Amino acid sequence: QVQLVESGGGLVQAGGSLRLSCATSGRTFSTYAMRWFRQAPGKEREFVAIISWSDGSTDYADSVKGRFTVSRENAKNTVYLQMNNLKPEDTAVYYCNWGSYWGQGTQVTVSS
Repeated sequence: QVQLVESGGGLVQAGGSLRLSCATSGRTFSTYAMRWFRQAPGKEREFVAIISWSDGSTDYADSVKGRFTVSRENAKNTVYLQMNNLKPEDTAVYYCNWGSYWGQGTQVTVSS
């Protein structure tokens, strides 16, 4: 059974940094791509970043370009989201996604 487990969320002041991790298990994640999404209170879930397992190519939502970096460690089947220069509007629950599978989410709160 595929499992995705996020960690690394927390409370940080504006301008600070956090690194989220998404540990995967249950199969070999060598195909398709891993995505990060986030959902703020009262808002729809939105795309944040994507990384290909095979070639490491990435893409980002305009709102996080230049501040967030997604990476992968294939040997550990783990994907990371490095978040720098955090803003209050980045406050949300962050989820990793692979196909139809979702993690449970990790809360990120940025205080002003």
